Amino acid sequence: MPYPAPHPTTDVLRSPRGLAVALTALLSVAAAVNLFSAGISGYVFSLMQSLIADPSNVGDSTLERGDVMAGAVGVLQFVMLLATAVVFVIWFHRVRVNGEIFRPDGFSQTRGWAIGSWFIPVGNLFLPFRIAKQIWAASTQFAPDGSHRAVSTAPLNAWWALWVGSLVFDRAFSRMYERAETPEALRAACAMGIVTDLLTVGAAVLALVFVRRLTALQTTKAEQGPYAAV
Repeated sequence: MPYPAPHPTTDVLRSPRGLAVALTALLSVAAAVNLFSAGISGYVFSLMQSLIADPSNVGDSTLERGDVMAGAVGVLQFVMLLATAVVFVIWFHRVRVNGEIFRPDGFSQTRGWAIGSWFIPVGNLFLPFRIAKQIWAASTQFAPDGSHRAVSTAPLNAWWALWVGSLVFDRAFSRMYERAETPEALRAACAMGIVTDLLTVGAAVLALVFVRRLTALQTTKAEQGPYAAV
């Protein structure tokens, strides 16, 4: 992807499109898995409702089946989260390097933070977002006259808000589930699990939109140059 603007000779633009395609697939599957998990939580919720109403109507085998289903979908969620996170961080670092080539003065931290920021407790709730905003700005073409041309960051903002929300709810759900020792407590945990899974589904969909939009911005700037045609 040739680019006319000056940049360090050790750096070259590398297309993020292949990684974006992989992320599209992974995020789609992850959304489907979390939607399925919400259904499993709903099923266990209904079992707890029946157990509370009349314990004789729910056999041990039915309860065991619910436990097995919940455990299996939990493992599947973890596998998809791990695979998606690895590819996402690779893509994120690539667009960060491209962004520095587009606009060397557009970043307040070194490119290594595009990876490291995700692993800092508490800091990972806002540091990657700040980096993403800088990448977004660096990947946006200038107006034809060289003036700043704003492109809405709504996909980024919406994704990050929902992603952080899903993390908060997931933490609450985990604690509720671990401490649940009665059918009533497990029912409440399942209700929280449904909300958490649906938030995660929404975050995955919005992450997909963000990835595709930022990839498109970088592709356009690499192919057409730093100034928009119109």
